Order: sequence, then C-alpha cells, then structure tokens
Amino acid sequence: MTFAPDIAEDDLARLHRLLVVRAAGDDLLDVAYRTVDSPVGPLLLARTPAGLVRVAFGVQDHDAVLSALAQQISPRVLEAPGQLDDVARELDEYFTGRRTTFDLPLDLQLLRGFRRDVVLHLPDIAYGHTASYAQMADLAGSPRAVRAVGTACALNPLPVVLPCHRVVRSDGTPGQYAGGATAKLTLLELETRVGVAA
Repeated sequence: MTFAPDIAEDDLARLHRLLVVRAAGDDLLDVAYRTVDSPVGPLLLARTPAGLVRVAFGVQDHDAVLSALAQQISPRVLEAPGQLDDVARELDEYFTGRRTTFDLPLDLQLLRGFRRDVVLHLPDIAYGHTASYAQMADLAGSPRAVRAVGTACALNPLPVVLPCHRVVRSDGTPGQYAGGATAKLTLLELETRVGVAA
C-alpha cells in the first residue's frame, strides 16, 4: 500500500504554473490549451508555437480532443491558459459584437487536401452572411463536391474562428454543425443581430 502526501491546492497550482514556465522556456510545450466559457458552451482552445490549432465545443468531448492532439501533433500537451490569452480576448470580443474577423496566427497542420481548400475559403463569407454548401464547393474548385464540403465543415478544426457556421443548405436552412444545431443558430443570430445594429 502506498501513501500519497497531502498537497494543498495552492501548492499544486503553483507547481503547475512553474511546470508551464519551465516547459515553455525549454521548448518542451508543443500544445498549450485552456477552456473558456461562451454563449455556445465551453470551448477548448489549443495552440502550438505556430498558432491556434484547435477550437472544440463541449459536445465534442474535450478529453477526446486533447487525446487526439497528443496523437496527431505531440504528447507534450499542457494546460497553459496564459498562452491563449489573445485567443480568449478575441473570442470574447466576437461574442460581444465588437469583432467581426479574427487576427490570430493559425496552425493548419490538421487540414489536408480538399478539406483544407474548403476551410481556407470560409473567411470569404462575410460576417453576418451565409453561403450554401454548393457555393463553397464552387469556391474550392470542385462544384460537384457538395457533400465533401459538408464533411470539411464538420471536421473544421477551428470553428468560429474559421466560420463554418456560415455555410448553410441551398434552401437556407442551417444544416448540421459540429457544435450542435443550437450553437450554429446562436452564432448566426449573433452575427445577424450585430450586423443589423451596426
């Protein structure tokens, strides 16, 4: 039988902060992450030294997302909230209607092929506007690949920042969304409301 010493919560927090500083200083922090509250539920934010690499909704299971990042990028994943202060600030500005585009460095290493082509065109859809899956297929250079556009949007590693919520069905109905139907409608309504007020 082993006994673990009682460690005060303040001491654990201090040790964690020291670990973050040392890991970053020794280039041992490959993926930093934090969670933030938002009108669409808790969001997991993750970044590499190159930039923001992942935004995940609570319904996507944050533990599973972190495990996938450890497999896809590096096992050196550490909760380091301060490393994502700029991302949290820009998201807060977006959700409060003070920001319509994001000015963040992005790491797109999780995107390849046609999915990457589609996702890179998402910022072409203006704030407060929508485009159909068919229009996005045209923009990405494959007019017949409407279903593949849906898959690219569903697997977008940077939702909200790269606005796949602005892609809707040809009849104007919202369609599916990785964060859930309510999250998609919330984002579309937020942009419409702010756009009208501007």
